[in-house]
Amino acid sequence: MKRDEVDDILDAWRVELPDLPSEPLEIVKRIARLSGVLDAATADELQLLGLTRAEYDVLATLRRSGPPFRMRPGTLTSSLLLSSGGTSNVIRRLAEAGYVARRAAEQDGRGALVELTDEGVRIAEKAVRAATGAQAAVLDRIPAEVSAVLVQTLRTSLDAIRGEAPRRALR
Repeated sequence: MKRDEVDDILDAWRVELPDLPSEPLEIVKRIARLSGVLDAATADELQLLGLTRAEYDVLATLRRSGPPFRMRPGTLTSSLLLSSGGTSNVIRRLAEAGYVARRAAEQDGRGALVELTDEGVRIAEKAVRAATGAQAAVLDRIPAEVSAVLVQTLRTSLDAIRGEAPRRALR
């Protein structure tokens, strides 16, 4: 098997801290490298659309919720890795761009809802297609049989650690 930059990192740690278990470091470094490549490909596409990653996450979350593409801000925040203040800032920017609208909750009028506008639905779909296309272009380089094993391995791994990691990191 061909060596890569992670092997060089592991070799250095074997010299500096020979008792350090290498498997956790190797797993984490390889996942981080893969994540970095995928994030960069996604960021390039989102930049072309004038969106930040956080804006994309809000748009995509609202779009995948199905018609009428609306959620309470608290529900939206809990499904994202953002603080409530961060979510409010993103919602404000998206509202200024005309992609979302704030509405009073119909049941009691006291609560607020965030809803995609027609333009928001359009840009959300365009962004999801662009991001997914960029990720597919990266992952298409992986042989299909390896990709299938990777999917199952990652699913099994996440299931095994589900109770160990912070809950919001595993959503």
